[in-house]
Amino acid sequence: MDILITAGRVLPRPSAPVTGGAVLVRDGVVVAAGPRADVVAQAAPDAQRHDFPTGTALAGLCNVHVHLAFDASREVLPHFEADETPLAGARERLGAMLRSGVTTVRDLGDRGHLGAAVRRSFEGAAAPRLLVSGPPVTVPGGHCHFFGGETASDGEIRALVDANAAAGADVIKVMASGGQITEGGADMWESQFDARQLGVVVAQAASHGLPVAAHAHGADAIEAAVETGVSTIEHCSFLTGPRSFDRREPVAKRMAAEGISACSTSSRNWRVIVEKLGDDVAQAMYGRLPWLEEHGVRLLSGTDAGLPGSVFDDPVGALELYEWLGFPRRRILEIATEDSAAGLGLAGVTGRLEAGLAADVLVVEGDPLASLSALRNPLLVLAQGRAA
Repeated sequence: MDILITAGRVLPRPSAPVTGGAVLVRDGVVVAAGPRADVVAQAAPDAQRHDFPTGTALAGLCNVHVHLAFDASREVLPHFEADETPLAGARERLGAMLRSGVTTVRDLGDRGHLGAAVRRSFEGAAAPRLLVSGPPVTVPGGHCHFFGGETASDGEIRALVDANAAAGADVIKVMASGGQITEGGADMWESQFDARQLGVVVAQAASHGLPVAAHAHGADAIEAAVETGVSTIEHCSFLTGPRSFDRREPVAKRMAAEGISACSTSSRNWRVIVEKLGDDVAQAMYGRLPWLEEHGVRLLSGTDAGLPGSVFDDPVGALELYEWLGFPRRRILEIATEDSAAGLGLAGVTGRLEAGLAADVLVVEGDPLASLSALRNPLLVLAQGRAA
């Protein structure tokens, strides 16, 4: 059955708003989106109709960096270690994301291929599109070793990549640098693999037709990951020490030229960090985002959901960081929809309300181009044509 959505405004793309628009969905696919009269004329007489005279219809949001295995509590690691039946919690977290307007999710690290199990459990039901990595490639005792992806040789790297691919991974995750939640491992700015080893990861992933997402806070790790041809840099902090940064212009230029995207992984916790560190340090930390934008690097919307305080149901709190940094609201919506989809290789699948693309539709009360807070009021969410 056709689903016809009429709204006060429709954003086929954030840069092309249509006042008094409509969206027509058929068999999980967008048939048309644009001026109301043109779209309504294409609907079947018995179409299921939804009218939102003061609402806005736009493409569903993306969150391209989450961990469904984590519960976002202060005791996230003890809870993770103690959870013997993680599927139920992970399903609820994915459902919460859908209800908040997120229709495309990328899980970048779990244990026992939990993400793939979650995806199978939702077959035939409404859920965000879920891309998964499985256990990330790390070093013995390295960052996130508790996911089970420790490798001590090139052969072990290849074997893990092969195992993840066989389990249904859509992307291979590698911990190029250390991180903040793993005791005893490398510091965030320290590299865990050199460029040659990262090249082994990229080459083995390519043998399965898979992209590579590199966790890289350190400036050296970012440069090495870019040199080897990963697809996305997660965090992309350019750290050289606890509060020191080295934004390397040649690296950013190469990222832009080769289509390597950057995901900030900033949740709504950014406000706490600003209060804790002060504006100067926060600007040095988060200022990499407008700097990357100026250099033409594609930015992706991801929150590291699951880490302490990084909840699954507040995408707007994370997007407001970009507004604090001076990004126009139109640009923020582009990052959260079409740019993030393109960065995942899904430009021909989702991210816009366009004929032939998946019916990932978010309708909110108000106008997010006037205030991002409108995104906090979802009225209807469709994931591939299925209502949340």
